[in-house]
Amino acid sequence: MKCSNMLAAVLSAACLLTGCASGPADDKIQIEIVSYKPEAAKVFEEIQDLFNETHDDIQLTINSPNEAMTILKTRFVREDYPDIVAIGGDINYSGFLDAGLFWNLEGQPVLDKVRDGYRQIDKQLEFVPLEGEYAIPYAANAAGILYNRKLFRENGWQTPETWVEFMDLCETIQEDGFQPLYAGYKDTWTTLAPWNALAVELADPDICQQVNRQEATFAEAYDLTAERIREMLPYIQPNPSAYGYSDAATAFANEEAAMWAIGSYAIPQIRSVNPEMEIGAFVMPGADSAEERWLNSGIDLQFCVMADSPEKEAAMEVIDFLCQDEVMDLYLADQGGISCLKGDFAVPEELGDMKEFIESGKVRDFHDHYYPSEMAVDALIQTYLLDTSADAKEKFLKKFDTEWQRYNRDLIRRLQEENQ
Repeated sequence: MKCSNMLAAVLSAACLLTGCASGPADDKIQIEIVSYKPEAAKVFEEIQDLFNETHDDIQLTINSPNEAMTILKTRFVREDYPDIVAIGGDINYSGFLDAGLFWNLEGQPVLDKVRDGYRQIDKQLEFVPLEGEYAIPYAANAAGILYNRKLFRENGWQTPETWVEFMDLCETIQEDGFQPLYAGYKDTWTTLAPWNALAVELADPDICQQVNRQEATFAEAYDLTAERIREMLPYIQPNPSAYGYSDAATAFANEEAAMWAIGSYAIPQIRSVNPEMEIGAFVMPGADSAEERWLNSGIDLQFCVMADSPEKEAAMEVIDFLCQDEVMDLYLADQGGISCLKGDFAVPEELGDMKEFIESGKVRDFHDHYYPSEMAVDALIQTYLLDTSADAKEKFLKKFDTEWQRYNRDLIRRLQEENQ
């Protein structure tokens, strides 16, 4: 890769000037990173080697195993901790943080490189509010509406900015003889894509914490989100629960639909079918005014230093290296996505319509990052969308509240006790 070769040349030159990496590995401080992204193993190996070529006192090892979260949890039980973990900003991070496993990074200069929106997302992932910061957000993804730029251009369709405009667009596309939307709800997790993208605009970003504090209910907070995800159904192909994620990706790639409500992570799958497709993406226009729109963007990768690491100073030197512009460019060139760091980093061409939201920090996290996996919210949403009864929405929201109380009862009780 051009970026990789350029970075290697720069770092190799630095190595020659400083005489680095001259001592045996046994004489070096050993730093281990465990990453939950096996798909990034190749680029992490390259980054690992570049670091080791330019540091004479630290030996870095980056492991990216399959089933990394299972492996990490097993190691934590055995108190066999790596120095750094590379994980997503989701409920796993929340659980590890709540267990006191991560070191407080407050005051570390590298935090100033992180976009404020992603730092705020991490704070909202705390089960119980904590002093300090415990992660360095690194790379993010985004979800909204993927669309076929060629079809839009040829038919004069304009990307919408409000819910009314979106519904009008779907109607126009249908009248023009095209399928407006495709979905693969057989894979229930895909129902969360439109759900999250709507919820970030129509519900408070801390609604889960509000419910845990007994200050709100989902029946009220998610009423409009539930209503609008159902309003999309007439513009999706018939019986979307009969088709899976791969079916939807293939159909969209083959121009069987003008749009797909999914995240940026689907772009490689689409390109595997149609490499030349002109893919665009716009922010879900779920709100009633353009100013109320927020980009649904979550932290795909972040670095946390383990509280029990005996080599925190060396661990921070590794993280400082990872956050250099050239290393970030190398990671993005291989994995795509959005940089959580400030700077002139490339935004994927497909996400160009979202760039202003990314740069201004107008981003909000995926709501399902707060949902207990045992609650199976994706299956709840699929069942709701299949329910044709007149009170389907009321039943769904009531069950959402009931199931939430069931799977979060220990946390809710704990918060109540702490507030007494």
